[in-house]
Amino acid sequence: MTVDLEGPEPLYEQIAAILAARISDGTYAPRRRVPSEAAICEEFAVSRPTARAALQLLGKRGLIVTVRGKGSFVVDDPSADRPEP
Repeated sequence: MTVDLEGPEPLYEQIAAILAARISDGTYAPRRRVPSEAAICEEFAVSRPTARAALQLLGKRGLIVTVRGKGSFVVDDPSADRPEP
Protein backbone atom coordinates (compact mmCIF):
# COMPACT_ATOMS: atom_id res chain seq x y z
CA MET A 1 0.00 0.00 0.00
CA THR A 2 1.20 3.47 -0.77
CA VAL A 3 0.11 6.97 0.10
CA ASP A 4 -1.34 9.29 -2.53
CA LEU A 5 0.72 12.45 -2.35
CA GLU A 6 -1.60 14.25 -4.77
CA GLY A 7 -4.89 13.10 -3.19
CA PRO A 8 -7.21 15.24 -1.06
CA GLU A 9 -6.80 13.15 2.12
CA PRO A 10 -4.05 14.23 4.52
CA LEU A 11 -1.03 11.93 4.53
CA TYR A 12 -1.40 11.09 8.22
CA GLU A 13 -4.98 9.87 7.63
CA GLN A 14 -3.83 7.69 4.73
CA ILE A 15 -1.03 6.20 6.83
CA ALA A 16 -3.39 5.64 9.76
CA ALA A 17 -5.79 3.81 7.43
CA ILE A 18 -2.99 1.56 6.19
CA LEU A 19 -1.83 0.79 9.73
CA ALA A 20 -5.45 0.17 10.85
CA ALA A 21 -5.87 -2.30 7.98
CA ARG A 22 -2.72 -4.10 9.10
CA ILE A 23 -4.10 -4.28 12.64
CA SER A 24 -7.40 -5.66 11.31
CA ASP A 25 -5.74 -8.33 9.18
CA GLY A 26 -3.45 -9.44 12.00
CA THR A 27 -0.18 -8.14 10.61
CA TYR A 28 0.18 -6.32 13.93
CA ALA A 29 -1.12 -8.67 16.61
CA PRO A 30 -2.83 -7.56 19.82
CA ARG A 31 -0.42 -6.51 22.59
CA ARG A 32 2.44 -6.26 20.09
CA ARG A 33 4.33 -3.16 19.02
CA VAL A 34 3.42 -1.22 15.90
CA PRO A 35 6.18 0.49 13.89
CA SER A 36 7.92 3.44 15.52
CA GLU A 37 7.64 6.98 14.21
CA ALA A 38 11.08 6.57 12.65
CA ALA A 39 10.06 3.34 10.89
CA ILE A 40 6.89 4.98 9.57
CA CYS A 41 8.94 7.93 8.31
CA GLU A 42 11.24 5.56 6.45
CA GLU A 43 8.50 3.31 5.02
CA PHE A 44 6.24 6.11 3.78
CA ALA A 45 8.86 8.83 3.17
CA VAL A 46 7.10 11.32 5.44
CA SER A 47 8.20 13.67 8.22
CA ARG A 48 8.14 12.72 11.89
CA PRO A 49 5.18 15.03 12.68
CA THR A 50 3.16 13.24 9.99
CA ALA A 51 4.08 9.84 11.43
CA ARG A 52 3.25 11.07 14.94
CA ALA A 53 -0.14 12.37 13.78
CA ALA A 54 -0.96 8.99 12.22
CA LEU A 55 -0.15 7.18 15.47
CA GLN A 56 -2.13 9.73 17.50
CA LEU A 57 -5.14 9.18 15.24
CA LEU A 58 -4.93 5.42 15.80
CA GLY A 59 -4.77 6.10 19.53
CA LYS A 60 -7.86 8.32 19.38
CA ARG A 61 -9.67 5.56 17.52
CA GLY A 62 -8.77 3.13 20.28
CA LEU A 63 -6.65 0.84 18.12
CA ILE A 64 -3.33 1.43 19.85
CA VAL A 65 -2.00 2.58 23.18
CA THR A 66 1.31 4.37 23.59
CA VAL A 67 3.54 3.61 26.56
CA ARG A 68 6.16 6.25 27.20
CA GLY A 69 9.63 4.85 26.69
CA LYS A 70 8.37 1.57 25.21
CA GLY A 71 6.43 2.43 22.06
CA SER A 72 2.92 1.99 20.70
CA PHE A 73 1.07 -1.29 21.01
CA VAL A 74 -2.09 -2.76 19.52
CA VAL A 75 -4.87 -2.91 22.11
CA ASP A 76 -6.09 -6.30 23.33
CA ASP A 77 -9.23 -6.31 21.15
CA PRO A 78 -8.87 -3.88 18.24
CA SER A 79 -11.87 -5.42 16.46
CA ALA A 80 -14.32 -4.29 19.16
CA ASP A 81 -16.72 -1.57 18.08
CA ARG A 82 -15.09 1.71 18.90
CA PRO A 83 -16.42 5.21 18.35
CA GLU A 84 -14.90 7.17 15.50
CA PRO A 85 -13.58 10.54 16.75
